[in-house]
Amino acid sequence: MAGNDLGSLLGGLLGGGQGSGSGGGAAGGGGNILGALLGALLGGGGAGGAQAAGAQAGGAQAAGANNPLGGLLDMLAKSGLGDQAQSWIGTGENQPVSGSQIKEALPDDALRQAAQQAGVSPDEAADQLAQALPQAVDKLTPNGQVPTESLEEIIRKQNL
Repeated sequence: MAGNDLGSLLGGLLGGGQGSGSGGGAAGGGGNILGALLGALLGGGGAGGAQAAGAQAGGAQAAGANNPLGGLLDMLAKSGLGDQAQSWIGTGENQPVSGSQIKEALPDDALRQAAQQAGVSPDEAADQLAQALPQAVDKLTPNGQVPTESLEEIIRKQNL
């Protein structure tokens, strides 16, 4: 349920400002898979991992009850993708990641659950996440910092 709601919000976030056609469809699909992943991290088997990762990092990046973004970014950092994740948060150019890097960084159960909710294979889910994450994190961190509010509140504040 949470994944579908987040998927709708993130689909709008990622699809906003793009023309119709395959580009818009791919962005919407990325939002759905990203929403499914964040829903899995928030309420599914991966939530403990996301919150533990956030708690280990401490400070503002700790994963809140309604915002698994900080925990997700910490997971990526611990998997060697810290420079890429920081580039998405910062104001410079977003560095790319590959599907295989995403697959290595995320808990298997969270990726599997997100893939199942989105109706794709885990490999395809990882590829979609690799495309969606840089843009989504960039838009969700407009001030160059991971926000502490819920993802839904962040998206609403930005009128997305």
